[in-house]
Amino acid sequence: MTEPLQDEPAEAAVTRSDTVYEGRVWNIRRDEVSYNGETIVREYMDHTGAVAVLALDEDDRMLLIKQYRHPVRAREWEIPAGLLDIAQEDALTAAQRELAEETDLTAARWDVLAEFSTSPGGSDECIRIYLARDLAPAAESFEREAEEADIELRWEPLEDVVAAVLARRVQNPSLVIGALAAHASRAADWQSLVPGDTPWPRRSRPVGAGIGEG
Repeated sequence: MTEPLQDEPAEAAVTRSDTVYEGRVWNIRRDEVSYNGETIVREYMDHTGAVAVLALDEDDRMLLIKQYRHPVRAREWEIPAGLLDIAQEDALTAAQRELAEETDLTAARWDVLAEFSTSPGGSDECIRIYLARDLAPAAESFEREAEEADIELRWEPLEDVVAAVLARRVQNPSLVIGALAAHASRAADWQSLVPGDTPWPRRSRPVGAGIGEG
């Protein structure tokens, strides 16, 4: 019988680990790794991990936000998202906070929709996407600043978002993966969903964690 298609956890021996750059949000780490009988050196973004929220209303419309992203020089359509940069904060709690802070909404129903590694060859960032439903206005509005100061909100039918993804008009990975996953899961009567408080074993370790500086 063929085994299910799934990634295989693996932990190569790290013989030296150094932070070679300390940034405002995340660092760059250099690891010396013993693998297949040789020592290889890999530098990568040492990332906190993140959460994203696909908010879906009773008419199956997705809540989208547009904000400026400097590295790609674009105002991207995205879904609410944020870093797991508060010590000991639960991932679901972080997702609920981000939805409220970026869109002034709360949700009564939370499920895990998808998980992915953003760039596994150069970053240890993992993102969990939650499906948020039964939406309601938050008790208070949040003051937004920097790139979030001019956020634009838009409700778009799920089918239209998928069409924009397939036409390559939107590029944000959390939006792309979330929309396609939601479209496929809905077609299967949401059977792929698991409760929002399901443990997340692949959550990235805290920034700077490891064997220590070599």
